[in-house]
Amino acid sequence: MLEKTAIQIKESDHVATATVELLPAETVIVSGIGNGRPMKVEERIPRGHKIALRDIAAQEEILKYGEIIGVATQPISAGHWVHVHNCRGAKGRRFDATPAQQQGE
Repeated sequence: MLEKTAIQIKESDHVATATVELLPAETVIVSGIGNGRPMKVEERIPRGHKIALRDIAAQEEILKYGEIIGVATQPISAGHWVHVHNCRGAKGRRFDATPAQQQGE
């Protein structure tokens, strides 16, 4: 059987990207900077989606590529899927602007 992998890019990353669909109770090998570390999958994660490498607190910034990609909207446990149901994206958004400033007023 082939090993299932997820790729971690930077040591500071909180998530890795699944290279294939991951299923609950499987072991995924975190490659890249993860150096082949095994990790238990806690729920189905589609190919190309993110798996939490560690517990992430609600309102904590989430790092991928060493950069903030979003903020957890609820606690996310290691091994769980990180997606729009538990994360608000940060790319292309200005958190420091008021709604009127964001609309160009």
